[in-house]
Amino acid sequence: MNNLYNESDVLGILNRIEKLSPNSQRQWGQMNAEQMLSHLNAFLETALDLNSPRRLVIGRILGSFFKSRYVSAKRFSINSRTHKEYVFIDIRDFEKEKAKSIQLVNQFFDGGTSQCTSKPHSFFGKLTPEEWAIAQWKHFDHHLRQFGV
Repeated sequence: MNNLYNESDVLGILNRIEKLSPNSQRQWGQMNAEQMLSHLNAFLETALDLNSPRRLVIGRILGSFFKSRYVSAKRFSINSRTHKEYVFIDIRDFEKEKAKSIQLVNQFFDGGTSQCTSKPHSFFGKLTPEEWAIAQWKHFDHHLRQFGV
């Protein structure tokens, strides 16, 4: 399964990030390209234990029921709701966010499983490093497809 611990998968994601431009048009949703990159960066920072959003009550109740789909090969649904701490509506610098995405993807890959957070996901709860790597790849794939790359 695709994941951010697999070098060829990482290279594919990095290549797709490079194809993004400030003028890339979304095919669904409301974020622009720089907000989408900020969103991806914040989520990857969570996997790297650089931020820790609080656990959602609904996630504590239902998260374990949906976790298997989250880390499966099935694509994420479009227009899904996200944790409010991962929503950015302010003005962002596209090139800065793009560079940060590239840096964080490389940091996650280079750090391997030992650098992955052991804290629970805000909705799905406990994830193994491998599950975080799958979820990160799926998340990047989802939003890069959203912007046609």
